[in-house]
Amino acid sequence: MKKSILALIFLVLIGVVFTVALVINFDAVGVGAAQTKSVKLGADHPAVTANSGLKAMNDAFMNVARTATPSVVSIVVTTKAKKPSKNLDEFFKFFPDFKFHAPPEEQTQGAGSGVIVTADGFIITNNHVIEDAADDGIEVVLNDTRRYPAKLIGTDPLTDVAVVKVDASGLPVAALGNSDNVQVGQWAIAIGNPLGLNSTVTAGIISYIGRNIGIIGDSYGVENFIQTDAAINPGNSGGALVNIDGEVIGINTAIATTNQRYQGYGFAIPVNLVKTVAEDLILHGKVDRGYIGVQIGAVDETFAKANGLDKAEGVLVQQVLEGSAAQDAGVRDGDIIFSVDKKSVNAPNELQTLIAGKHPGDKVTLQIWRDGKRMEKVVTLKPRSDNSTVAANEGDDSGDDESMTDGKQAATLHFDQLGFSVQKADTKVKRERKVESDVMVSDVKPYKEAWNRFLHEGDIVIEADREPITTLSSFNKIIRSKKPGDAVMLRVKRGDGSAVYVAMQIPKE
Repeated sequence: MKKSILALIFLVLIGVVFTVALVINFDAVGVGAAQTKSVKLGADHPAVTANSGLKAMNDAFMNVARTATPSVVSIVVTTKAKKPSKNLDEFFKFFPDFKFHAPPEEQTQGAGSGVIVTADGFIITNNHVIEDAADDGIEVVLNDTRRYPAKLIGTDPLTDVAVVKVDASGLPVAALGNSDNVQVGQWAIAIGNPLGLNSTVTAGIISYIGRNIGIIGDSYGVENFIQTDAAINPGNSGGALVNIDGEVIGINTAIATTNQRYQGYGFAIPVNLVKTVAEDLILHGKVDRGYIGVQIGAVDETFAKANGLDKAEGVLVQQVLEGSAAQDAGVRDGDIIFSVDKKSVNAPNELQTLIAGKHPGDKVTLQIWRDGKRMEKVVTLKPRSDNSTVAANEGDDSGDDESMTDGKQAATLHFDQLGFSVQKADTKVKRERKVESDVMVSDVKPYKEAWNRFLHEGDIVIEADREPITTLSSFNKIIRSKKPGDAVMLRVKRGDGSAVYVAMQIPKE
């Protein structure tokens, strides 16, 4: 009996233990489920707090994007099919219309960007975005997706600026800044529609000011681009380059690339130039631009030395056009222009940009350097003439038939230090180029001074150090008088009829 009671107690204890175990296990499952629902992710400690300056910059970028983006539109253009241009440099590319559709009827459709500049619908873009647009082939898509047909108001291929108009009101208008105040190193934000990606914002810095990339393809083309490393791609054409205050400082236009995609550098037309052109297009449908009428070139250290300047500055007048405003004002070939209306110019495109904002009849004051002296010339600008004939020295076939060097007759003179040779020009060539000089460049050695300074085989030397040259002996005398380190400035007549200055420095031994 006693054993039975003990056995019963043992069984009861086992039951209790088993029951407790089940309850504990059930509670554990319940606790586990609760823990899964409230699991805590991430670190226990707070994130690093950015300093106030970095936060302010971050806020500035957000404000710029929020404020400027609504005024940047997408422009969809339907054109007739055309063959790609073979004239553009393969390294520098305008943004071709971003091709995304080619219907069977041989029309193409592409997209670029534009910037709204008036609340009633005037929009600035690039000429190359809307070039060859079919009738009724321009459509504008706003940032809020509204779509409007657009009318072409006018174009200016020399600056690659165009204006279109939509029939709307109350549109968001971009704030336009002052591109004269742009500095290398400042922040720049590009806004546009690259590769079909609407309202894209990228950031970088201004990496150069006044870049000429030779893309417009006209000797009167105005290229004074702002260069930036903010990412720009096809489709950004005509979009805004803005500063940290949300002001448009340029219209994005071109990229430096080997594959027609972003590789680090983009180029924008300065907004001050854009404003001048756009105002003319809106008011008159065309640009009525004034011209000085000169062919110009850069002044570097060698040109400066050859002209008695202490440093490289100004812009060289290679040639004054016949009947031009410059000729009327007394500007001469070989003058160096230091400033226009007291604004310094140190590159040809800087001079072009200043004059591009003027009209026929406007007067500009040029400060020039001539014969070791500074002087001023007031030029009344004229419209561009279709007659591109340049002034040329008229003359006959006179001149010595032979030259002397070291007391001996020489058919060819060699200037080995400079790396070129000259020989007597024949009568036919002199007559064709309308020159009296016998001195024709017969050979230019690669990578020597003459080669590096762009002296060409076939050039006829008409001046040396501003002295007229007619014979080989007179030319030889001037060159041989130079010491190492001296500079000499030649004026040569080329086969195309142009007359240009070439400055060279005698190499130091």
